[in-house]
Amino acid sequence: MLDFVQGFMGERTQIEALSTTTHFSEEHSTTPLQNYTILDVPQEVAAPKMVACHMMPCAYTVFYCHYSIGDKRKVFKVSLGNEANGDRVEAIAVCHFDTSEWSPSHASFQVLGISPGTSPVCHFFPSGNDLAWVPKTIDAGHEVRSLEERST
Repeated sequence: MLDFVQGFMGERTQIEALSTTTHFSEEHSTTPLQNYTILDVPQEVAAPKMVACHMMPCAYTVFYCHYSIGDKRKVFKVSLGNEANGDRVEAIAVCHFDTSEWSPSHASFQVLGISPGTSPVCHFFPSGNDLAWVPKTIDAGHEVRSLEERST
C-alpha cells in the first residue's frame, strides 16, 4: 500500500494517513450505528492529491486503493456527536463536487435520488477501516482551513 501511495504522491513527498476515529462513552461502546450531529465547522484538509484505500470484505486484510488529483473533490475533517449519549466521532469525509462523468447507475445516485452532475456527493470514511492518504504539510498550522476561512 505504501509503495502505491508513495508512487502516486512522489518519492520525495512526505505523506500521512487520515482515518475516522470514534470516542464512545463507556455505556454505549458497541453502538456505532446511531444519529450524529455535526458539532463544528468542517475543516478542509489541503490535499491537491489523495489516495483513498478501502478495506475489502475478504478472509485476509485486503485494501482497494485509488487516487485523485485536483479540485473536483475535497477532503474534510468533521467532528460529529450524539447528544443523547455523548458519543463523538472525528470523521474523514471526501466530497466530490463534479459528478457529471459518473455512471447514472452509481449507488450514490440511487441512494440520494439525484442524477450525475446535479449535486455534490460526500461520503464519510468508516472508523478504522478506510484511509485517506494525503501529502503531509510542512506547517501544521496551515494544514486545515475551515469552510468559513475558505470563503473569505
